Amino acid sequence: MYPESIVKPMKEELTAVGFEDCNSAESVEAAINSKGTVLMVVNSVCGCAAGAARPGVKMSLSGDKKPSKLTTVFAGFDIDAVGQARKHFAPYPPSSPAIALFKDGELVHFVERHNIEGRNAQMIGEHLKMVYEEFC
Repeated sequence: MYPESIVKPMKEELTAVGFEDCNSAESVEAAINSKGTVLMVVNSVCGCAAGAARPGVKMSLSGDKKPSKLTTVFAGFDIDAVGQARKHFAPYPPSSPAIALFKDGELVHFVERHNIEGRNAQMIGEHLKMVYEEFC
């Protein structure tokens, strides 16, 4: 498990722009089962989270359409919350970072780590904007 002093600033990159920090299994369940669209970002300490995932997710919110609810869990820190979130990601294997979009409690789009690695923030942001156009 990562120390809070390392994780806190990485969490704040998302919570500062309106993401709810889901740090328990119960908060994950409540978020995912919300009405409307819920974006859940599995945050991570890795370089692709810092260079592409977090900045790309933030860029994606500049469009006209966006999810009703923004949420995040942190791999290697929010152990119970991440475990609960991953139960809803099937058939996808555990991945961090990762980005999931739910609509009325159903997983409708998932971006795995291998879809984040090697891409820049703008590519991630533009991809998510297209996903929001379809589902939000």
